[in-house]
Amino acid sequence: MKIHKSSTDEYDQRNEPHVCSFYLDAFHFDGGQQVDWHIEVWAPTGGTKGTTVRSGALALDADGHGRTSDMTLPDGHYKLFWNFDGEKGAAKHKVFWTNCEGSGGGGGTPSSGPSSSATSSASPAPSSPAPSSSASASSSPSPSASAPGSSSSPAASSSPSAQGGGGGLAETGNGVPVAALSGAAAVLVGAGGYLVVRRRKARG
Repeated sequence: MKIHKSSTDEYDQRNEPHVCSFYLDAFHFDGGQQVDWHIEVWAPTGGTKGTTVRSGALALDADGHGRTSDMTLPDGHYKLFWNFDGEKGAAKHKVFWTNCEGSGGGGGTPSSGPSSSATSSASPAPSSPAPSSSASASSSPSPSASAPGSSSSPAASSSPSAQGGGGGLAETGNGVPVAALSGAAAVLVGAGGYLVVRRRKARG
């Protein structure tokens, strides 16, 4: 004998031990046989163990199949027993649970879900301190620093002797114009040539 949800087809031969509204379904008995059954409260459901809460007799068809009408029980744990003519040994039995969500049925149904007292307010992770900006500032080179040996001094670049513009004459380091020196050299060369000529004439 199987326990079926009310929505399960009566020719489905699986057993469903967790139900709300249910029925009992018999298979593979002798044709035309009668099966007597009863359901008892079973631990851990409250109440006295062995207390019968449902009972009945099921007349089977020629194929040895039959089903009860749909029924419900308060949420809890139960045990089904059945007897029939020609059985061997003790009565056959199956345990099952009834649990109709929101039905309010009692019976000490154990909770199958996690405790509702658990909270999800996890402490937020501490934020990491912002890195100091002094390190990045100190690592950057100073824009006013100049390379050793640099000749980019403003005074050097503005010296009149280094500039060729302005229309002035070029001067030596002593301030004497180059043109004057060139003229004096030409006079000396000319005088030297004249003296050489005079000496040759005197010898001749």
